Amino acid sequence: MRTICLYFQVHQPFRFRRYRFFDIGHDHYYYDDYSNESILHKVAEKCYLPANALMLDLIEKHGDRFKIAFSISGIAMEQFRLYEPEVLESFRKLADTGHVEFLSETYAHSLSALKDRAEFERQVKAHRELIKEHFGQDPGVFRNTELIYSDEIGSIVADMGYKAMLTEGAKHVLGWKSPNFLYCNAINPKLKLLLKNFKLSDDIAFRFSNTSWPEYPLTADKFVDWLNQTPENEEVINLFMDYETFGEHQWEETGIFDFLKALPDSVFRKSPFSFSTPSEVAKNLQVIAAANVPNPISWADEERDLTAWLGNEMQQEAFDKLYSLGEKVYATNDETIRQDFAYLQVSDHFYYMSTKFFSDGEVHSYFNPYNNPYDAFINYMNVLSDFEIRVHAASKVSVDDDIARLSKIISEKDEQLVKMEKRLAAKKRTTGTAAKKETAKKKPVAKIATAAKKRSTGTSVKTKK
Repeated sequence: MRTICLYFQVHQPFRFRRYRFFDIGHDHYYYDDYSNESILHKVAEKCYLPANALMLDLIEKHGDRFKIAFSISGIAMEQFRLYEPEVLESFRKLADTGHVEFLSETYAHSLSALKDRAEFERQVKAHRELIKEHFGQDPGVFRNTELIYSDEIGSIVADMGYKAMLTEGAKHVLGWKSPNFLYCNAINPKLKLLLKNFKLSDDIAFRFSNTSWPEYPLTADKFVDWLNQTPENEEVINLFMDYETFGEHQWEETGIFDFLKALPDSVFRKSPFSFSTPSEVAKNLQVIAAANVPNPISWADEERDLTAWLGNEMQQEAFDKLYSLGEKVYATNDETIRQDFAYLQVSDHFYYMSTKFFSDGEVHSYFNPYNNPYDAFINYMNVLSDFEIRVHAASKVSVDDDIARLSKIISEKDEQLVKMEKRLAAKKRTTGTAAKKETAKKKPVAKIATAAKKRSTGTSVKTKK
């Protein structure tokens, strides 16, 4: 059996409005409704609606020979219900065909698996219920936010009853091994792993419209030729990508929809490959080995690690501060606070703070609504500060404790100002010293020139002691 597993991620965050320092304690609404609605409308028109219509046409044309899989974050589902119910209905039509699988993930597209197991399990459970409600499926395959995975995370997912999980076929994990087989978790072998073939996936998702790419233009027939060049014993090609690849990242004018439309025909006409859902791959193929992943990996950037979200001190500070509030959030029994806590966890907020300006800088700037990562950090921390005050108030923290906490914050800010003033003074002293040295260097030159002039006129020059 040789098969292709097509999987697409669907996610849109609730973006924050510009939240000023002076809003803290006064305005508890954090969201940019205009941007959220207008962006979702744009992506729906360019991607979700035409791509779903095309997928439905392909399924009707090819029947059970063509199969695909999606994971849709709970945050995206909420926005579909608010702004674009037609998109949600189009996904339901795909579900009704019986040839589309919907996977589990974290409700808030969060990084909770890295920090708080209880919160992670709460979100996965909430998302699973959402998929049952809207699509009538009880997912048996899990896909973590941004394909983040480690042996420990996989073990937790297995404990939650999932049979298989998707992740990245990272080179530094696989070494010489191929991602085109079925693997298993190193701690709990019952959890099977489907690994993304990043080369072939990224040829479509990132390189398709790059006119400087040596393989440009990419056609369906050429792509199938590449599939046929993989060794015959390699059983599955996992093509995992953002659904926004079709129409948003790669515009319709690039020919991306024509490529997608032609792909199944080319596969059936020119290759021995079929199409399978993740559940079918996990059921029909045999595990060849355990994938040892002691440190978390993801599908982001060249490093395939966590640096896109937690690679600098700003991201880590915001991340730690947010999850330090978790217990108090659930002690409040306030649904609005719990909802805001979920929205604060969306991984995009930490992505916006990335300072990776080099190899992957263009990708990070493309998705970033802020002028720079420092603006993203300041805005997020302003929101988080107001949220913290609300959590403390709702969890009945004493007034004395609240005053002490605020006093500590003010004291810390004062200390930072003192440090900055000292640094500035030191820099001025350094600059002044350098200027004096430069002046001192020039003085002997002037004296020599004066002495030479006097000698030339016959005037004696005495050295002043």
